[in-house]
Formats: sequence, C-alpha cells, structure tokens
Amino acid sequence: MMLCKVLHIGSSTYYRWRKCPEKNQIAEKKELEQQVFQEYDRSHKRYGSPRIKVELNKKGLFVSLKTVATIMRRKGLKSIIRKRYRVSTTDSNHTYKVSDNLLNRCFSADLPSQKWVSDITYIPTYEGWLYLTIVMDLFDRKIIGWSFSYDMTALNTTVKALQMAFVNRPPGKGLLFHSDRGIQYGCEAFRSKLSSRKITQSMSRKGNCWDNAPSESFFKTLKAELVYHETFRTRKEAESAIFDFIEIWYNRKRRHSFLNYQTPCEKEMEYLKQYA
Repeated sequence: MMLCKVLHIGSSTYYRWRKCPEKNQIAEKKELEQQVFQEYDRSHKRYGSPRIKVELNKKGLFVSLKTVATIMRRKGLKSIIRKRYRVSTTDSNHTYKVSDNLLNRCFSADLPSQKWVSDITYIPTYEGWLYLTIVMDLFDRKIIGWSFSYDMTALNTTVKALQMAFVNRPPGKGLLFHSDRGIQYGCEAFRSKLSSRKITQSMSRKGNCWDNAPSESFFKTLKAELVYHETFRTRKEAESAIFDFIEIWYNRKRRHSFLNYQTPCEKEMEYLKQYA
C-alpha cells in the first residue's frame, strides 16, 4: 500500500491500527490532556480554559473551549487568579491643580502613544512596602514605563516611571496622559515633565476607580497572578519577581482578551509590520 510505504510501516501494522480505533482515540485523548497541562504549567497556573484554548489553537491544535474546560475540570486544573481587596494609594488631599477627565473612559486607541494611563500600588515585604508605579499605552496595553520606590515622593514614583516611558516609546503628537488625582500626578515636578513634551493631562473624578480601569486591571492581574502567591522577604526579592512578571510574562507572553488574545508585544509588532 502507498500509505504504508510513505509512513515506512508494514501492512500488518496498518490493519492492526484499523481494527483498534478506540486505542487510537485514547492515545489522542491522553496527548490532548498533556498539551492542556503543559500550557497550564507554562502559564504558572495563571491561565483558565479560554487562554489555554487560544495557545493550543495558535500552535495548530484546533480544540474547542468546551473540550479544554472539560479536561481542566476533570484534572482539577484551576486558574490561581482570585479577587482581593485593594487599599488605595491615592492622596488627593492637596492644593495642586486638578485636570479634567478628558479620557472619559474611552480606553481604546488607534495608534501607539495616543493615550497613556498610569497608577501606583504597593507590594508588602518583610522590609516594608515596595511602591510600584506603571505607565501603560492603551493601544496595546503594554507597560512602557515603571518604577520601584521605597517612598511615595513624585521623583521616585511617577516622574521616574514617566522618564522610562519616554525612553521606551516616544510620545506622539496630541498624547493624552491619564491618572488619578493623587499628589504625585498633580505636583509641579510631574506636570512640568508633561508640559515639556506638550502632553495633555487628564485625571479621574474623585473616588472613581473606574475612570482608570486599565491601570486598576493591571494591578489586579499582578496581585492575583503573582503577589498573593508569594511571600517577599526583601524589597529586592519583590523587585526581581515583578520585573520578570512585567517584562517576561505580561508584555511578551500573557494573552489579553481586549487584544483578541494577542500579547502586547504581538500587537506592537503587528502595527510595526503594517507601517514599516
């Protein structure tokens, strides 16, 4: 037989396979289960069935969401993400100017460097709080600037993160920068950095976290997928883990439902290829 010649197998092996389709189905089922487990393990147990399905599809294994969910449920594989209460780091009790909410919850962008959002959170360690400031581009949800600090001064938080963003992704014409109305964003040290690049500032309404939902969502992801599952003895230990999470996992590997399950870097490269 031609098929046997191509596969370099004997005809007896072929007919034995034809007589045992159930064994082949069992083998295929076990192989699929192994593939699901591998993707679950590669995500450090962070992925649920939708993202695992996308990963398998990207690799040419076209399987339904229902099938992946069934395998995960049968094998006891659950995403480690869970909700936690977040304490606010926003101190809006200051006399600096408060900008209007120009972003107005329009969280999409057609081009890079049209709209940036930023926020500050804290990470507990045995040495004390580690403060993390991030700057995100709404075009591809990429974290383009971030800073670690041991205090809440503007120079060590927002200014430092903004300077990194300027290096990683030059501001576009008419760039809108949105944040909460905290003192670190309202002070002259920060505002002068924006005005020097002709960047328009926007601020959330008082006490309304939904006005800065993408930043809030990133911090929720960071804490649910990393922080709540670790005990950091030192600030340096936390810095190392968060660096890996942002630069290796979040920007390059984590698939975002908002981006049609692309990673931020895939979205960025798609744009660069289109306009190169």
